[in-house]
Amino acid sequence: MKSDSQKNFSVTTTGLAKHHARLITKVALAFREIEKREENRKTKPSIDSIPLASPDITASEIEAVLAVLATPNLSLGPKLKEFEEKIAAYTGTKYAVAVNSGTSALHLIIKAMGIGPGDEVITTPFSFVASSNCIIFEGAKPIFVDIDPVSYNIDPSKIEGKITPRTKAILAVDVFGRPADWKELHRIAKKHKLLLIEDSAEAIGSVYYGKKAGSYGDAAIFAFYPNKQITTGEGGVITTNNSHLAELCASMRNQGHSVRGSWLEHPRLGYNYRISDINCALGIAQLARIDEIVTKRARVAKWYNQTLKNIPGLTVPALTMPNTKISWFVYVVRLADAYTRKDRARIMLGLKKHGIGCREYFPVIHLQKYFREEHDHQAGSFPIAEHVSDRTIALPFHNNLSQEEVRRVAGTLKTLLA
Repeated sequence: MKSDSQKNFSVTTTGLAKHHARLITKVALAFREIEKREENRKTKPSIDSIPLASPDITASEIEAVLAVLATPNLSLGPKLKEFEEKIAAYTGTKYAVAVNSGTSALHLIIKAMGIGPGDEVITTPFSFVASSNCIIFEGAKPIFVDIDPVSYNIDPSKIEGKITPRTKAILAVDVFGRPADWKELHRIAKKHKLLLIEDSAEAIGSVYYGKKAGSYGDAAIFAFYPNKQITTGEGGVITTNNSHLAELCASMRNQGHSVRGSWLEHPRLGYNYRISDINCALGIAQLARIDEIVTKRARVAKWYNQTLKNIPGLTVPALTMPNTKISWFVYVVRLADAYTRKDRARIMLGLKKHGIGCREYFPVIHLQKYFREEHDHQAGSFPIAEHVSDRTIALPFHNNLSQEEVRRVAGTLKTLLA
C-alpha cells in the first residue's frame, strides 16, 4: 500500500507529464504555423521589412530544448559536457569550455594566461569592442595595430614595430568570418615568445590551410549570439590544447569552484559565467547543421555579389581567399572613397525607410567615447581602419534570406547611390 507521500509524488509526476505533453503539443502547433509562414514567404514576394539578421531554428532545435526542459538537469548537466565534446571534436582541439558569452570566454582566457596590470596585448582597432574590453578587465593595455585594407584583419607586417618588453600576447580577430593571417601571426608570436589568442567569435566553420577556426592560437573563442552562424541564444566557448588553461577556465566560469573538490570549495577567484544545459542543447542541434548553415550563408553572399558587383561607388567583399574557406558572419559592403560618413548616414537612413535593416560595421574601437577619454586615443592614429570604418555598411544577412529579398536590397541601394 502506498504512503501519502508516495501518492502525492505519483500525482505530482503524473501532472508534470501531462503538462509536458500539453507543452509539446502547443509547441508542435506553433512550429507548424512557423512552417506555413516560411512557405508563404518563399512563394509570395514579400513587401515586409528585411531584418539585418535572423536565427535559423528548426524542429530539431525545438525538440532538443524541450527534451532538456523535461529533465531535472537544467545547468551543469550532461548537455554541457556533450556540447563541449562536440565543439572540441569539430575544431580538432583537445578541450572546450562552454560559457555564457564570447566576452566571458575571452575574459577567462586573458585571466588564465596571467595577463594583468603593466602588460600589453597587441590587437586590432577594427572589431567589436569586447575584444579590447577583455584586456582592460584585467588591467592590461590594448596596443592597436592597423588593418589590412582588403581582409580588414590585423596587418601582421605592422605588429613587430609595436612589440615592447611589456608585450605579453597577440590577440587577433577573424573579422566577419575571414580568418586572419595565422601563419604569419604564429611566426611572430613564436619569434618573440608571445601568447597567441584567437578571437573567432564570428568565424565558426571557417578553415585556414586545412585547419578549422578555433584551432590556430594557444586558445580561441567562439560566440553564439543569435546573429552568429550558430546560436545558443546567449553563449560562447573556449577551445585550446592546453589542459591547464582549460581547467582554470572551467573553474573560473563557476565561481572558482574546484573541478575536483567539493561543491563549496573555491580555491581561486571566479565568476558566474556558466551556460545552461538548455542553451547547450540548442547549440548541439545547431552544430549538427553547421555544414548546411555555412553553405546557405555562402549562397546568400554569392547572390549579393552577383547583384551588387557592377554598381558604381560600391566595393563588395571577395567570395574567396587563398587557402581559406570563409564562414560568412555578415555581408559588409564598402562605399567608394568619395563618400563621407554623412553620405553613409543618408544611405543607411534611406535603406531603413524602405524597411531594410543595416548597420555600420564596425565603428573603430579606439575612437569610442570611453577609449578616447580614458586611453587618450585620437583620430588619425590608424588611418586604414578609420577609412574603412567610415564607409562600411552591413546589409541584411542570414541563412534563409531569399534571392528576391537580395534583389530588393540591391535595387534600393543602387537607387540611393545614384
